[in-house]
Amino acid sequence: MKVNVDDIKIKRRVRVELGNIKELMKSLEKFGLFHPISINSKFELISGFRRLEAAKRLNWLDIEAIMVTEASKKDLLERELDENLLRKNFSEDELLDAYVRLDKLKKGNMFTKIVGKIKSFFNKLFKK
Repeated sequence: MKVNVDDIKIKRRVRVELGNIKELMKSLEKFGLFHPISINSKFELISGFRRLEAAKRLNWLDIEAIMVTEASKKDLLERELDENLLRKNFSEDELLDAYVRLDKLKKGNMFTKIVGKIKSFFNKLFKK
């Protein structure tokens, strides 16, 4: 369901730091919102604080949201913690692989060649 961003109430949050909000804003501009925020029937934010803040900074009038059935304060806090703690960031190897693949699709191997030379250099350096 679409919800007016100004109608969403933000209560006390576990997460207060926005982190790389500008990067999230760029992603929302380019790709849109992949994961809706969640709210309760009083339009209080349960999860998606950074997504909501990025949408507001982009002057979005509304945002996709999931209405969560009534739950206790304990359940809501557990939901917020769960969403943020269970998220797994990419490993360095996964990121490197993704950028190499992206480089091949974009420019045709320049990044791959550079990374290959750097890897080769460090392999030779540490084998001695």
